[in-house]
Amino acid sequence: LDMFTELKFPVPWGHMAAKAWGPLEGHPVLCLHGWLDNANTFDKLIPLLPRGCYYVAMDFSGHGLSSHRPAGCPYHFLDYVTDVRRVAAALQWRRFTLMGHSMGGAVAGMFCFLYPEMVDKLILLESLGFLLAPEDTEAWLKSKRRVIDRLLSLEAKQQAPKARSPEAALQRLLEANSHLTAEGGAILLQRGATETPAG
Repeated sequence: LDMFTELKFPVPWGHMAAKAWGPLEGHPVLCLHGWLDNANTFDKLIPLLPRGCYYVAMDFSGHGLSSHRPAGCPYHFLDYVTDVRRVAAALQWRRFTLMGHSMGGAVAGMFCFLYPEMVDKLILLESLGFLLAPEDTEAWLKSKRRVIDRLLSLEAKQQAPKARSPEAALQRLLEANSHLTAEGGAILLQRGATETPAG
């Protein structure tokens, strides 16, 4: 397990990076690093672990070799959970083990809470995982999972913007906003539409 391969997964703001050890067909284990660390956190640990597993240590957004989020965008815990969901989807993993160190353990705990069907084991290193007051669990679970699932399904459907004639663009705007007059719509489109070579 001394040899590793570099992995790269596209995301809307660039890419997520990871490194992998072990046989591709081995039991999948996703390794999450701590605050301001990166995937190299696991370099000395992985060779000591069971050999039958496929270990993937990812760099969270803005860490290691992963792209930073655009300037001015904060890094929320839930965004790191979404990073995990993206990497699991890119690897086509339905069920896997999560191993998290420190902040990565908190992210792993939150991921388990939101997607219990995807995790067979949770390993925490210097971390308590994720704790929530019992009265908050139901609402939190529903709303946060919905946010992540919606975001990822929207991104999956993302297409290049369509070019329309100014008349067709106005027509579409008016259909979508019944309270607008044609004059109001035209005023909004002056600044809300961009002319491209295609229209």
